[in-house]
Amino acid sequence: MAQSIFWLLFVSCRINPGYAWVASNFLMTGSKDYLTYAKSVQVGTQIGVEECKRQFAWDRWNCPDSATQLKGLKRATRETAFVHAISSAGVMYTLTRNCSLGELENCGCDGPKNGKLGGRGWLWGGCSANVEFGERISKEYVDAEETGQDSRAAVNLHNNAAGRLAVKDTMTRICRCHGMSESCSVKTCWTQLSDFRAVGNYLRIKYSHAEKLDIDQKRMNAGNSADIQGAIMDALGSIAQSELIYLQDSPDYCRKNASLGAHGTEGRECLLHGQGLTQGERRSCRRLCHECGLRVEEKRTEVMSSCNCKFHWCCKVHCEDCAHVTVKHVCARKDGGDGRRRDRGPK
Repeated sequence: MAQSIFWLLFVSCRINPGYAWVASNFLMTGSKDYLTYAKSVQVGTQIGVEECKRQFAWDRWNCPDSATQLKGLKRATRETAFVHAISSAGVMYTLTRNCSLGELENCGCDGPKNGKLGGRGWLWGGCSANVEFGERISKEYVDAEETGQDSRAAVNLHNNAAGRLAVKDTMTRICRCHGMSESCSVKTCWTQLSDFRAVGNYLRIKYSHAEKLDIDQKRMNAGNSADIQGAIMDALGSIAQSELIYLQDSPDYCRKNASLGAHGTEGRECLLHGQGLTQGERRSCRRLCHECGLRVEEKRTEVMSSCNCKFHWCCKVHCEDCAHVTVKHVCARKDGGDGRRRDRGPK
């Protein structure tokens, strides 16, 4: 029941507002519990997609809209693993936050452990983020998408769980001292969510070290469901829950191949120079253009805007029309070249 909400409900609506009627129709027929949390799921999916785009803005694969739709998730690549994890994390994060803020019915701070010893010299207190609630409800929504019993479903479920674990692993503990002149004779602590950017950074590292699942193909081809499930479980058994996993190698994202979800880098903007650039921005022209067999082309555009505005009593503002030139750099095919690249990495 939740599969329409998780992918079609928000992501498709966000990319194409024409699909909004699908979401409305589902919500009208959904259970009360799903109606209660649907908004948080929508917002959570949105922040997951936005963080995905931010993390990969200057990579060859830049988390395009197609990658967040059902069609774009058919291949179990390293990139699909990240999409599943960051989306799952976004839903859990938003549910946990909204719960702790008292915005959801029958849910609030994680208070039962308040007053109990948390560690050496401190007690639990304050309003800890209710991650157990966020994890439970997000799991009901997100994992409902996976109805199959094959390796693809197992990989997706693993990456969903890895995304939820990322939210837990990036939480922070906040403490406050009590006593005369804040002598800290008593210290109470509580947990809170980090900024979602920290979750994205955490999962980006996991993406870089993602493991390809090695499954015994003889058992998979046996046709016996018990053998198939056994082969999948054995393969998953050696991988930590926090790690991202995939089944298929990534395509060459330098070259356009719509069937594989690769849009190519021709026409992509890169940053040739500037102040305060990140490492990804500084190397963007090399990664997107030069290493993909393309050249960097400078494009200048004249833009008109108001300038030299003066206030005249009373009460008018007169402005002049000024022209200024904007410069950007894009990847373009070399004259007489075929756009072939030298480096075959997926990024």
